[in-house]
Amino acid sequence: MKIRVGIIVLSDKAARREREDRSGPVLQSLIEDEGWKTERLLVIPDEEEELRSALLAMIDSEGADLVFTSGGTGLGPRDITPDVTAGVIEKSVPGIAEILRLKGYEHKATAVLSRGAAGIRGKSLIVNLPGSPKAVRESWPILRKIIPHAIEVLQGRASECGA
Repeated sequence: MKIRVGIIVLSDKAARREREDRSGPVLQSLIEDEGWKTERLLVIPDEEEELRSALLAMIDSEGADLVFTSGGTGLGPRDITPDVTAGVIEKSVPGIAEILRLKGYEHKATAVLSRGAAGIRGKSLIVNLPGSPKAVRESWPILRKIIPHAIEVLQGRASECGA
């Protein structure tokens, strides 16, 4: 199944080119190793309107099946990713964020401080990931197992999860 994916990295420093983004390329490599297609990788500052616009464009205009965000999920004053995501999605999928925090805790106790969210907009899925390449890699074994089925169900190509 060819899943069309958008990636949005939130980092003030990377957006200003003061630091190289490393989580986006790691995520893109993992996506492409699955045979999925990265439609666009965007690096933006932690700004509410920029994130909202990027999410809406990738899903509503560009037709991404899945959008991953990386960064902006913590407790800092500029960490707005889950809040903006909540305003864009139509339904929450809390189990994804819950399992990512739980599995992250096995590697680092502070993973439970992530406020990352996941949800549905139309027939697309949005998943917030932490901004660290290590956390992206640690989350991937879980995501690669559940994403294809989630997309199939959302798009009407598979029966319900419990069937």
